[in-house]
Amino acid sequence: MHPPLHPPALKTRSPLDPDDWEGFREQLRAAADRLVDHVRDQRHWPVWQEMPDAVADRLLDPVTEAGAGAGRAWELLEDTILPYGVGNLHPRFMGWVHGAGTPGGLMAALAEAAINANLGGRNTGAARVERAVIDWTRRLFDFPERSSGILTSGTSMATVIALASARQAQADWDVEAEGLGAEGARFRLYTSEAAHSCVETAMRLLGFGKRAVRRVPTDDRGRMLTDGLHAAIRADRDAGLRPFAVVGTAGTVDIGAVDDLQAIADIADAENLWFHVDGAFGALLRLSPRLRERVDGIERADSIAFDFHKWLHVTYDCGCALIREESAHRAAFHGRPRYLEGQAEGLAAGDPWFCDYGPELSRGFRALRVWFLLVEHGTDALAEAIEGSVERAAHLAERVDAEPLLERVAPAALNIVCFRVLPLEGEDADALNVKVVAELQRRGIAAPSTTRIAGRVVIRCCLMNHRATRADMDVTVDGVLRIVEELRR
Repeated sequence: MHPPLHPPALKTRSPLDPDDWEGFREQLRAAADRLVDHVRDQRHWPVWQEMPDAVADRLLDPVTEAGAGAGRAWELLEDTILPYGVGNLHPRFMGWVHGAGTPGGLMAALAEAAINANLGGRNTGAARVERAVIDWTRRLFDFPERSSGILTSGTSMATVIALASARQAQADWDVEAEGLGAEGARFRLYTSEAAHSCVETAMRLLGFGKRAVRRVPTDDRGRMLTDGLHAAIRADRDAGLRPFAVVGTAGTVDIGAVDDLQAIADIADAENLWFHVDGAFGALLRLSPRLRERVDGIERADSIAFDFHKWLHVTYDCGCALIREESAHRAAFHGRPRYLEGQAEGLAAGDPWFCDYGPELSRGFRALRVWFLLVEHGTDALAEAIEGSVERAAHLAERVDAEPLLERVAPAALNIVCFRVLPLEGEDADALNVKVVAELQRRGIAAPSTTRIAGRVVIRCCLMNHRATRADMDVTVDGVLRIVEELRR
């Protein structure tokens, strides 16, 4: 006789579930109300405020053996953590390339936490959602049905995955089993001087070393010089080296320049190189009928890396690696142990698993955030948000050009405007511009960042936020001028 599944004397309540589910439901509703207010009311708060050391030093004080309960934990979160974010929800956050999220993202995040799926593989509805999102991405970039993809933490990890696939495809030996060896040390990759640092990081992680990266000069608009690319490839071949890949950029981080992807694709084809596009944010210009021609040629890439959490405002973090040839992609990462063996039926079915396409076995349900955004808003609204940020950049550039105290230092080709405050005689221009940016941030007026162009520190305004208006551009410029006036008194 078998014992009952739940003997009366057996404790069945989990120590991690609430004692009072209805009470927890009310706490969750109250928290949701507060979070909606937090997103809705961002404009009325400082763009950014620093967490005081006294608050940071006490973050672990409430951790006790007995626990304080969800209600108390939420109160502490609301008081000590919620006010001190990065600031990227605010319409005048202009630093770096951060998406602003959407209110609907709260619903997707809640469902994601409730489902709590591990997307390493297996036959699950969550895996089907990620495959659907990848299929939508494939069609967006006119990739063939044989292509594959995987959602990642961001473009940095997507670049590692893409270049690992390139290494696999270009090596004429079993690089996964034998490593790079002396032959691999001859490999060379080409990208522009303005390319993101994640390219060099990926090359280091993949065993090539940063010296394998050839930086090609750019023109006065920040685009890779294709004549320079061709010359670098020829010189390396003549030196007995082995060119294997070229990386084009769709939207450089400093100024938003887009390389001539068609010309680079032509060179890659002629030289038998893997063509990868770093499209962290610029790749999504494909959504806009008005702007998509700026990334013509991206459909010819062997791989694309981009982020959903930038210009599509999916909740952090969510990037994507898209690979034209699934066979090269899977060959770079496949190899499961016995306990992860796939089956023809049941939960262990569903080959290929996503762990066959990247280094992670434990993966969150990022695809749900993308799916929800696409269903909620549709592609027209997403394209409108992209176009709006480009239009606001044009307005900001015009405003800067009209101010005698300011000098624009780069074309405003997309959504990034770089300018500087002109120094007075004897004034340290770099120090002045650094101070202006710090004061804008400290006062909560706006949050641009700094970069260096032609060796000079400049103010960099990256306009990603879908909540921003032209008036926010004017507030920012007015704030710069007011701070400069105060600093010079």
